[in-house]
Amino acid sequence: MSPSKTQKRKSNRHMSGLSLSRLPKGPNGGIELLLIQSVDHLGSQGDVVEVRPGFANNYLLPQGLATVATDHHKRMVDKHRAKLEEIEQARLAGIKKQADLIARQSVTIEANANDEGHLYGSVGAAEIVDALKAQEITLLADQIKLEGPLKELGLYTVNVQLHAAVTSELKVWVVPAVGDE
Repeated sequence: MSPSKTQKRKSNRHMSGLSLSRLPKGPNGGIELLLIQSVDHLGSQGDVVEVRPGFANNYLLPQGLATVATDHHKRMVDKHRAKLEEIEQARLAGIKKQADLIARQSVTIEANANDEGHLYGSVGAAEIVDALKAQEITLLADQIKLEGPLKELGLYTVNVQLHAAVTSELKVWVVPAVGDE
């Protein structure tokens, strides 16, 4: 004997009611979820957030952006964060070694200049990056922090931003170009 339509509806309501009641409540009465992906204006991946039930059930859970914040999931995220932090520390150590290498270097850039030492053009980040490439050091032009283009002959100390927490200084010699005289 198969169940009637009303019995099916009651059982469906009963099942959906169970899933809502099993979602963990946060200290403010909302639903506590663990974000699988970063969500604008809510949090980043791995954060435990508290949201209203409708937002959880109608958007975050169906879209796969969050999951229930169980103790097991929280422990997994903590382990994953520890591993990521370990990787970031190793990466930062490599960046600091590169910063030390750059601090010991100096580059010489030839430029056309008049008798008073004023350059006909200017020396910018692109020329400094090219000079470093010749020494087998690869940087991006936006990592070179100039206060303005170099427009005169001389020795300059240029800041190099390798990471948000790591900067280095590079000595740049701007010398007159050797002519065919």
